[in-house]
Amino acid sequence: MFLENFDPLKDSMIQIMDKDGKIVNPDAMPELTDEEIVKLYETMRFSRIIDEKTLQYQRQGRMLTYAPNLGQEATQVGSIAATRQTDWAAPSFRELGIWLYKGAPLRSIFLYWFGNEMGMHMPEDVRVLPISVPIASQMQHATGLAYAARYKGLDDIAIAYVGDGGTSQGDFHEALNFSAVQSLPNVFVVQNNQFAISTRRKIQTKAGTIAQKAIAYGIPGIQVDGNDIFAMYAVTKEAVERARRGDGPTLIEAYTYRMGAHTTSDDPTVYRDNSELDEWRDKDPIDRLRKYMIEKGIWDDEKEEAFTEEKGKFVKETFEDVEKSGLTPLEDTFDYVFAERTPILEAQYQAKKAFYAKEGK
Repeated sequence: MFLENFDPLKDSMIQIMDKDGKIVNPDAMPELTDEEIVKLYETMRFSRIIDEKTLQYQRQGRMLTYAPNLGQEATQVGSIAATRQTDWAAPSFRELGIWLYKGAPLRSIFLYWFGNEMGMHMPEDVRVLPISVPIASQMQHATGLAYAARYKGLDDIAIAYVGDGGTSQGDFHEALNFSAVQSLPNVFVVQNNQFAISTRRKIQTKAGTIAQKAIAYGIPGIQVDGNDIFAMYAVTKEAVERARRGDGPTLIEAYTYRMGAHTTSDDPTVYRDNSELDEWRDKDPIDRLRKYMIEKGIWDDEKEEAFTEEKGKFVKETFEDVEKSGLTPLEDTFDYVFAERTPILEAQYQAKKAFYAKEGK
């Protein structure tokens, strides 16, 4: 429906629900039960609660550098909800909604941001790759997963996520080219949040849209309102089904906005104006879905208050548990680069160990 008719050089982005929660394209509305819609909302709202509390913990000096997801919740949750539990997800470092929807334990997520790499050791049924900080490298990992699935005769697909800045990296282009040539079961989602750290999208690529980059690889490219969870779900669902039946990859540009800082080490007031932020707050993905649900009669203020209180308490208890027991052993800093420590690493380890012993740590 979407992919066959969309021309990334001419057509405007796909939208089903506007900023006021009104369905503006009823014919494209995906078939979702009330329970499924509530799950989408609760996952997004839970992500926002975690973000807000984690930012507080970081400012209190109780958490390391953190990458907030504020404003990008629908892009993440809407797309991952269109996949199966057995499908693989290859995230970058700003995909909290994906980890939550796939079933990643909050304790594990906090462990990672607390500095403990074991936080990315996921349960067997949670098919999410570890966080990838090198920009766009996860795109190639996703093509490998897709290639392996086809080689083994499975009908699993691999969905990968990258930011708009990542599309300027060589790994992005290599992944799309390889996947296209091999007709692999991939879906590539670009979270175009308008900034590559502090660099605006229009500065780091001359392309009119991210979606039109797909033309060079001979695959469908489509631009979607990333703050419209129904549009994200519907388009991704079609791309997933296309990939699963063997028709190859799709590039989805989720047009959204990073309402928070790039990370807690960043000061966005240096490179953007508050009026711009106010404009995008009016398009908040969580607010618009809540308006739709209230109008539909499947959500209300009482449910909102109870959910917020319950999840806020859970986040607090989980973080405090990690805070007590989540410190990374010194050995972990040196043991996950080579199969065995090199002489230089061993010398560094012994020096650090002696320093800590002297300091009484």
